[in-house]
Amino acid sequence: MKKQTVLNIKGEKVGDITLNESVWGIEPNDAVLYDAITLARNNQRQGTAETKTRSEVSGGGIKPWKQKGTGRARQGSIRSPHWPGGGVVFGPHMRSFAKKMNRKERRLALKSALSYKVIESEMIVVDNFNLESNKTKDAKAALNNLKATKKVLLVVDELTDEVILATRNLENVILLAANEINTYDVVASDNMVITEKAVKAIEEALV
Repeated sequence: MKKQTVLNIKGEKVGDITLNESVWGIEPNDAVLYDAITLARNNQRQGTAETKTRSEVSGGGIKPWKQKGTGRARQGSIRSPHWPGGGVVFGPHMRSFAKKMNRKERRLALKSALSYKVIESEMIVVDNFNLESNKTKDAKAALNNLKATKKVLLVVDELTDEVILATRNLENVILLAANEINTYDVVASDNMVITEKAVKAIEEALV
């Protein structure tokens, strides 16, 4: 079992927590982790780009001029792709970019991401994240005390109004409840600040 220092929001050590190695101490699987990140990014794509083919654009129902005798090149429709206002050849059409992973792979990817945070010393465990008020400056001061000043993933056991209001204007902070944690946000953050209760909740869900 691996021990992790527990701090308060002033940055002072208040104890230790024992981490479950089957969640926080596995050998990361890079291939599954890559697939999970690709899945998350693909699922964010809208896939709404759309173009019209020559059969969908309006007009062009008759030949623009007769086949022979005009001296001009033969044409069948003014909505052919080489005409202005004509159809688009091989253009994009609405589609879904969504991918799927089975449950075991998703869990392994999340465990791998969490283990990397421990291996690279990018996880900060706090006893709680109870702020004195809902002011942004209080949340910013707490994160500065914890030396979490880059892109921060803040994981709490319970989303309170104070924490939501205090962090929503901090562009470098992503706030999640323990049951909302996901592989992509873990990997995308430089530091993960997590409460003791959130650690236990994640272990209960993943063990």
